[in-house]
Amino acid sequence: MKQLDELLARVPELQAKAREREKARQAKAEKESTAVVPAVVQLPLWPDAVRRLPNELLRSALFNARNRKQPRAYLKKTDIAVLFEGRITYQGEELRQDDETVWLQLIHLAKEQPLGQVVEFTPYSFCKAIDWPICKGSYERLRECLDRMQSTALAVYSKRLKRGVSLSMLPAFEWQDEHKNTLKKYRVQVAPQLVELFGDVHYTQVEWAQRLALPVGIATWLHGYYASHREPYPVKLETIKKGAGITTERPAKVRELIEKALTELVNVGFLKSWEIVGELVHVKRAPSR
Repeated sequence: MKQLDELLARVPELQAKAREREKARQAKAEKESTAVVPAVVQLPLWPDAVRRLPNELLRSALFNARNRKQPRAYLKKTDIAVLFEGRITYQGEELRQDDETVWLQLIHLAKEQPLGQVVEFTPYSFCKAIDWPICKGSYERLRECLDRMQSTALAVYSKRLKRGVSLSMLPAFEWQDEHKNTLKKYRVQVAPQLVELFGDVHYTQVEWAQRLALPVGIATWLHGYYASHREPYPVKLETIKKGAGITTERPAKVRELIEKALTELVNVGFLKSWEIVGELVHVKRAPSR
């Protein structure tokens, strides 16, 4: 009888504990049912005739226009020349306009799926898309470009971002299996943080056929730079030299290189006209197709 009395006396306590457990279970179930599902991080889509890149990258010397014959430097958390309110720091082997061509095509492929997922392609299809000769040398050059961008640390600070965005341009790149055999398809991962640089409208649309028709160097750099301005304003020769990463110190040579590149932009139909008055470069863009 004594044990029964003790058990009956504990009934209110046991009931209270049961109610607390039920409340906790219901609260957990409600929280799980209302949990926010992370949004899929994906770039906006665009037509096959164009490629896109964040404005800040096109208005900088990240992909400079130096001569391919010049040895590439290794940069360690180095400030990159920029033509906007902000800052870019970069660590890795120096990037040039051929790397930008590869990067533009890679981002074009990556837009079809959530960023962070592996992008697969054959070296043949990739080289064909960027108009490189289909040969062993082009495949090796492609691997070198991807290797360079895989071993990088890039940080972009700009007024519109209101903070810095840091990323490795290519977190992963695979072209061989564990037995050192070349894969039929290269496997590349693009950093999800890249979507923050694109924003809603903070990117430039580059007409792909025009870029591929230009000699790689100052002409392709100017193509991207002027494309990032709906109505380009006059800029100094020295400003273009800084943004394109031109290293020659002779003003006459700088002017000659820029004049030649501007003529190429007219020839492909990107510019309607250009003139250099004193030290200022004036251009008129042709109507977009």
